[in-house]
Amino acid sequence: MAVVGLGNPNASIAVYIGNRPPLPPYQSLNACQYIDIGEIAFIGQETGNHWRKIFNCYAKLAFELDTQGFSRWQALRDESLLQKGSSYSLLFSKPNFSNHQQIKIFCGKTYFAECLDEKVEWLDEHFAIAPQKKLLVAPYFDYRQLSNLKITRLVELIRSIQN
Repeated sequence: MAVVGLGNPNASIAVYIGNRPPLPPYQSLNACQYIDIGEIAFIGQETGNHWRKIFNCYAKLAFELDTQGFSRWQALRDESLLQKGSSYSLLFSKPNFSNHQQIKIFCGKTYFAECLDEKVEWLDEHFAIAPQKKLLVAPYFDYRQLSNLKITRLVELIRSIQN
């Protein structure tokens, strides 16, 4: 099965999401590709607040995991996230468990249930984990669902299953 999405196809952290930006190039995407500088801003301008929130939550998560030398999460988002050299991906395809080192994060319980029939341990109403598969289920990447406190919790869970 082909890996379809944005960012590094061999990312160390892959976020799986059940929708795509509603723009022609992304709707017909059939591979995983790096994005260009300014593309996140373009998607946000063309599609509105929904996708801006997704990218912002992802950038905050990446920044809290490793600042990568950036002084602010906004700079990481604009200058690195999902671009060439990034170790992150945002995937629209179903997960491939052949990469045993990759941490797989599902955006939302509903999408996880639609995609996989994997056994996970629910830690609370928001997070689930299957450490042996390096799989996490998290709230949808939106400020109302994935607050800064929950991002910190997600970071802790990621660190608990990293090698």
